[in-house]
Amino acid sequence: QVQLVESGGGLVQAGGSLRLSCAVSGRTAGTYKVGWFRQPPGKEREFVANIRWSDPSTYYADSVRGRFTISRDNAKTTVYLQMNSLKPEDTAVYYCAVVRTVGWAVNKDDYDYWGQGTQVTVSS
Repeated sequence: QVQLVESGGGLVQAGGSLRLSCAVSGRTAGTYKVGWFRQPPGKEREFVANIRWSDPSTYYADSVRGRFTISRDNAKTTVYLQMNSLKPEDTAVYYCAVVRTVGWAVNKDDYDYWGQGTQVTVSS
């Protein structure tokens, strides 16, 4: 089992920044990638970004590329999502998740373990 706990959400004005953290613990040896997803009110959960566990290569959704940065610490215990130039449409519950299967890992159904989520609200 892998446990994930998100933190860092909150209320921010448009144009502001937030940094989300995802603490990863448990049996992480088989982890291929860690991803961030978000679920806006009344909408489906959507891909935001992911990072490969063995080397920090990253991939982003078009909607956040250039504004958000995913990273992890060298100890491989925490994954971060730095969010800059936030927009009201970034308002959502943000989730981190682990996938063990090799692939692009942009579909929520690819992922094996999920955190409980953290709320991000961007006011206009």
